[in-house]
Amino acid sequence: MSAHFARTIRHDALDRLVDRRLLRELAYVDGQWTASEVAESFEVTDPASGATVAFVAALDAGQTTKAINAASRAFPAWRALLPQERAKILRKWFELVVASRDDLALLMTLEQGKPLKESLGEIAYAASFVEWYAEEAKRLNAESVTSHLPGAEMMVRREPLGVVGIVTPWNFPSAMLTRKAAAALAAGCTIVAHPSSETPLSALALAELGERAGLPAGVFNVVTGKASIIVGRMCENPRVRAMSFTGSTEIGRLIAAQSAPTMKRLVMELGGHAPLIVFDDADIEKAVTIALDAKFATSGQDCLAANRIYVQRSLYDRFCAAFARRIEMLRTGNGLADETEIGPLMHERAIKKVEEQVADALARGARCLAGGKLHAAGSLFYQPTLLVDVTDEALIMREETFGPVAAVTPFDSEDEVIARANATEYGLVAYVVTENGARQQRMGRALDYGMVAINRVKITGAPIPFGGVKQSGIGREGSRHGLEAFTDLKYLCLDVA
Repeated sequence: MSAHFARTIRHDALDRLVDRRLLRELAYVDGQWTASEVAESFEVTDPASGATVAFVAALDAGQTTKAINAASRAFPAWRALLPQERAKILRKWFELVVASRDDLALLMTLEQGKPLKESLGEIAYAASFVEWYAEEAKRLNAESVTSHLPGAEMMVRREPLGVVGIVTPWNFPSAMLTRKAAAALAAGCTIVAHPSSETPLSALALAELGERAGLPAGVFNVVTGKASIIVGRMCENPRVRAMSFTGSTEIGRLIAAQSAPTMKRLVMELGGHAPLIVFDDADIEKAVTIALDAKFATSGQDCLAANRIYVQRSLYDRFCAAFARRIEMLRTGNGLADETEIGPLMHERAIKKVEEQVADALARGARCLAGGKLHAAGSLFYQPTLLVDVTDEALIMREETFGPVAAVTPFDSEDEVIARANATEYGLVAYVVTENGARQQRMGRALDYGMVAINRVKITGAPIPFGGVKQSGIGREGSRHGLEAFTDLKYLCLDVA
């Protein structure tokens, strides 16, 4: 943290911003752009070059409480709006996000490092949740219950919880915010959001657009600063009725523990350790393309990434050779370059973890067919890597991998690979590649995951309930279920005798 608030932004690419007002360095509280009361800020840097992008206000616990109080004051009026009125504001927010997609994508690439084309894809994905919940806001209907008591009429309706705390990660800084916030706002809740300190600019730009769309003061607050201070205050405050978090299972457990005394509703999308299972009836080129997309999107920094790739033995050698050729063709570099497919990792801790996992796998007998070391592009770049003959005991097969390293191992039978794929505490998503229709159905039932993708990678979107089982999360995001998570059921029994 710095003791002063720097005003000089040094990254040359910021000259490409069309709307400079989208670059915000202050937090957003109660409709006001808010500096730290103790004049502290933190630096946001481009992981590709190390250049400074911005200095952002670091708010403290007291200012976090002020944001919670503002959201609490704003809640009665926001919930009292007709759903159609909330929908109009959300629709306007969606339109502004779409209109600003180039600037928003540029800011995301500068603070997160992902290739610009991926950032543009995420902005479209983020906008889709706002559009979806603008419509769903109008569909949160009451339901009638057939009475079991004489002279009584019964009704069940959904009512908004109140203030919702939102904590978002650095790997999808826009989409994770809109997926949570749009649902909560559509339900009639108000928001206190804390973005990752590594990627706060995307959230602040969305707050700027939300203000332009007409979100009233106090309805949508973005509190930037140190997570342990801000999130801790959100968890302990009884006015915060729900916590929605995307991030590691370890931090999710901590938030759950801190929220327990106030009995908050929890919606959590936590770690993933996805298996990708390729059967010997698969088309090999299709299987390799699926594996490439499932593993290397966002440079492997994705909870949906295929971390454990199982290939049936009769196809194994041909698959590994074809996969290695495709991996070697991936282009690594600065996300601002049009040709870049693999960007930098987020921080040195990610590089260290990747290096440890690769070294451990090789020590246990794995072979490296591609990559396997730091990339010449910079200290946070790692070569797209393929490890084969990886044992189940290797760290990379037991821990979530956040980097561009694919681990492949053979299997013999369907029952065997189901047992190996399920042998993890995680249960977010699993991928299966097979042309056998009966096997597709069997695998869909047998795999202990919240989502199963058959012969494809892209399965997410606003209409579907996103989430996992076991240690991969609680609840669902997206779809009508994502909206219902921010409501309480209220039962009315009326005497009409």
